[in-house]
This record gives sequence, structure tokens and C-alpha cells, in this order.
Amino acid sequence: MKKYLFLLAVAFTTVFIGCTKDETQSVKDKYFSQWNDCSALTALMQYVDDVTNPSSPNFIPASDRIATFDMDGTFIGELYPTYFEYNLLEYRVLDDPTYRDLAPDSVRETAQQIRDFVRNGTPLPSHFDMKHARSAAVAYAGMSIAEFDAYVKAYAANPANGFTGMTYAESFYKPMLEVFKYLEDNGFTYYVVSGSDRFICRALVESLGIEPNRVIGMDVKLVSASQGSEAGVNYTMGSEEDIIRTNELIIKNLKTNKVLQIAQEIGKVPVLSFGNSGGDVAMHNYCLSNTLRCEAFMLIADDDVRDHANRDKALALGEQWRDNGFHVISMRDDFKTIYGPGVSLVPFSF
Repeated sequence: MKKYLFLLAVAFTTVFIGCTKDETQSVKDKYFSQWNDCSALTALMQYVDDVTNPSSPNFIPASDRIATFDMDGTFIGELYPTYFEYNLLEYRVLDDPTYRDLAPDSVRETAQQIRDFVRNGTPLPSHFDMKHARSAAVAYAGMSIAEFDAYVKAYAANPANGFTGMTYAESFYKPMLEVFKYLEDNGFTYYVVSGSDRFICRALVESLGIEPNRVIGMDVKLVSASQGSEAGVNYTMGSEEDIIRTNELIIKNLKTNKVLQIAQEIGKVPVLSFGNSGGDVAMHNYCLSNTLRCEAFMLIADDDVRDHANRDKALALGEQWRDNGFHVISMRDDFKTIYGPGVSLVPFSF
């Protein structure tokens, strides 16, 4: 009962001191040209207005204004026709002339399963995310960090499958980029917390000005070029050595692993969390455990005209996310554009 009265008091106070309708419209006009009027955006603006107001009981100092964002399907496309990192592994193992004859059978099987899923709709095996992660660790082992960064960027420069007028490197959701700017201008620090490889994420978001130390993702063990099997605690690298990827997977950054990595690397519980799938629910729950005022948002891929989407599945997920207490962002109804002008949906090509 006490908790209920407290929440009621907070809600009343928030409404009382919150921004007026005209002020909300002014903020929308300034920051959100790519959004339609919608409840999720209104909730975000009212939240930010509240927690950045020094007179509000919900005021949060800038040092605690931490926001976390999933990447694939949250602010960058994932339906072309599957995750970028899956497409990249398929290319690396089955098409890249510098590697395709060197890939171990287990890695080749993983890449072929991706190809069969993409081209024939063959379901991926259970727990395929872990199988992919282990295979990817092997497929890129021996590359230096710089070499892998260049490799990712070279593939990302290709036209995005299923679209005209856009490369993979350009396939950001334009409305979500406005959220980054808005939060930044209001004293928030935002982090990318993705299930994809950390160094793939870094390569893709570099163009947005997101610093590498604000990117958390899947990790493989790294060694210096001449370290060999010797433990890093016993080996002193030389100034001429590169840092090299190994074939040893450390962590697949999904579900509760996202929470553990946030606690490990950020050291604070976020007050805002943005995602699009069940892999982000644990991160959202962690955010909503904060004693400070907090909110969580889920995007649903319900636009089958401007993107490759399963609308019925997306709408069902939307209801599930609302039941979980998350704000739902509809890509069809809430976004004026997804990828920007000049981008058109076309059938996938293989």
C-alpha cells in the first residue's frame, strides 16, 4: 500500500511539474523531425523533462543519466535478410576467396545453415546464436584488430540486400539517431549493448561518433602478435606488435549476459533502456530495477512496406512488451521514415 501511494504521488508530481503541451511540441519540433506524434515519444520527452529538472523529486544528476541501446533491430537494420554478422560470416566462409578453402567443417556447416535459412527458409537449429558465435571466433582468428575493422567496413560498403539506395553501413533508423542527439543534449551518456561482435559494432557505429569505449558486445580472447600460448600476465609485448583475435569465445552478449556486462563495464544501472527482442528483456528488467526513475522501450518491426517485416509477429510481440511494462515504438506508425529518402524495399537477391 505504501509503495502504491508513493508511486501515485510521484506520478502526480511528474504531471504537475512536467512540460506543457506547447513545450513538448517545441521539443519535438527541435529534435524529432522524423517522428510522428505517438505515445512512446511523448513518454520519452516527458521522462527526460522530468529527470533533468532540478526542481523535480525525480531529478537525476548527469553522472547517473545512463542509457543503453541494443544495436541490431533497435537503431540499425537487421532484416536483410538476417543479422549483419550472420551475413558477414556466410560471406567469409562460403564466398571469400581468401578463406573459403581454409574454413573447418564445423564452421562451414554453420555458414551453410545461415545460407539455407536465408535462401530456403530452413529453420536455424536451437541455440544457433552460440553456434554462430563459436564459428565466428574461429573464422576471424588471426586477424589483427585493424584488419578485422577494415574487413567489416569493406563488407558494410556493399548494397544492403533487399533495398536500393542504401549500403549496410548506411542502414540506420533515422528516427533513432534523433534519440541519440536528444539524450546527448540532455546530459545522458548512451552505450551500445549488442549481441553482435564488439568489434563489428564498433566498426558500424564509428560513423555516428560513438566512441569505442561505449560499445559492449560479444567478445573473443585477444593476444599480442608474438605472445603465442604464453599467459599475458607473464608476457611483455613489444611496441611493434599488433593485437590479434583468437578462436576462443569469451562471451555471447545476450539476455542476462548483457546485464552482467553492463555491471562489469559501466558500473551503474541504466535509467533508460532501448531494445527490440527477447534478448533485451533482461537488460530492460535491470534498468527498471533502478531506484531512480527509469523507463524501457521496445521497437517492433511492424512495417512491411518500408522494411522486411512479419507484421503479425511484431504486433503480438508489441502486446507482450506492453504487458512487461515497456513502451512500444511502432516502426510503421511512429516513424515518418525508416532509412531516409531514396531508399526503397526490393526482393532479396541471392
